[in-house]
Amino acid sequence: MLIRFEASNYRSIAEGVELSMVAVDRDREAARDAPHLGESLLTRAAIYGPNASGKSNVIGALAWLRDAVENSLRLWEDEIPLEPFAFGSGPTGPSEFVIETTVGGVRFEYIVELDARHISYEGLFHYPEKKRRRIFEREGSELKLQRGLGALAGTRELLTERTLALSGARRFDEPLVTNFAREILRIQVLGQLPRRGRSGTLYNRLRPRPFSRTDTVQWFDGPGNDQPLLFPLSLFGEGEVPLSDEHKEWSTLSRRQQALALLRLADLGIKDVVIDRQEVLSGTGEPMSQRRLRLLHRSGNDSTPLDFSAESEGTRTWFGLIGPVLTALQAGSIVIFDELDASLHPTLSAELLRVFQSPVTNPHGAQLIFTSHDTSLLNHLNRDEVWLTEKQLDGSTRLGALAEFAGERVRKSQNLESAYLHGRFGALPQVDQTEFLRALGLIG
Repeated sequence: MLIRFEASNYRSIAEGVELSMVAVDRDREAARDAPHLGESLLTRAAIYGPNASGKSNVIGALAWLRDAVENSLRLWEDEIPLEPFAFGSGPTGPSEFVIETTVGGVRFEYIVELDARHISYEGLFHYPEKKRRRIFEREGSELKLQRGLGALAGTRELLTERTLALSGARRFDEPLVTNFAREILRIQVLGQLPRRGRSGTLYNRLRPRPFSRTDTVQWFDGPGNDQPLLFPLSLFGEGEVPLSDEHKEWSTLSRRQQALALLRLADLGIKDVVIDRQEVLSGTGEPMSQRRLRLLHRSGNDSTPLDFSAESEGTRTWFGLIGPVLTALQAGSIVIFDELDASLHPTLSAELLRVFQSPVTNPHGAQLIFTSHDTSLLNHLNRDEVWLTEKQLDGSTRLGALAEFAGERVRKSQNLESAYLHGRFGALPQVDQTEFLRALGLIG
């Protein structure tokens, strides 16, 4: 699980911001015990703030780091696709990213400092028995390895001034590195983060992929291996999903049944999903067979199949996130969702928050980190799950924890939506119509 993430000198982030998943209020469902840390970690975090205040840049920095680990060895040949602070003189040093996670209950820390030309520092550490130990550390082209990790020696041959040591080291059979790298690469990015890279085509190739319905289709049409139950049986409705005695006894469902459960959770009137083949004409007029996806809707006592392209935007969005969300719930990994309210109805957004909150639906501690303008979701969040961004005078982004707003701890009983809308926590647009009215000639 993610403990904290820090970034500096990236887009609108100047001196540095830190997003922490350490719980302030520990005794509740969304806070999961991390015994080796002596803390509890949150399964949800929401970032609120005005437009252009840097919400997307905060989660975009985490998405960038994930892409960097995956792609630096293959794609960073000519330059590093990095966007430093864009306003004023800004920081003169390198950009820095720091991520701390737990892997198998052990705390890991990864640090990288770099600019568009080279990587100046990189280090991976872990804390067995709570004591910090180096796995590898790199300054420029010099790489130091923990004693006993000879399997990573080949990393030196892959290292260039623009190649992350982690990208190279994860290719060798060393569990300490591969398990940590896998945790980073499991991060999924949903929605559309803004991409304004200077590196043109290369940067576009590194663009986090928005969720696709094809990810979900694999859950309906892939191998039917039974998986541990992620949802209570009551979600399925009487007689709608045939469950064997063995399923009921051991509380296990197939991948397809899990996906269907999450689809029905949205109460869209959908009974089933049909994936078959249809004959169509190719560009040359020749008949060909292609896969067809249809959703089966209830129609009185009958059911009617509807082509996926004819479904509403909301239905297609919910269907598209099923695969990534189930994958995260199964692996206990991270999902980043930019502008959750732009993609889903508030009722569905709230339902998604409940899925990540409950140990029944989220038994492995998957984490949802999202940006939003929908203040109604504040009614479903705790004070330590909300973060606020503000744009400062120099154009930089300030990120602050609502639980510690202005140095004063926000009460657990505080009505967060009402307080936010009344400006109690700042992070609201400052609307001034004077210039607009003057341009229209309505005032002098």
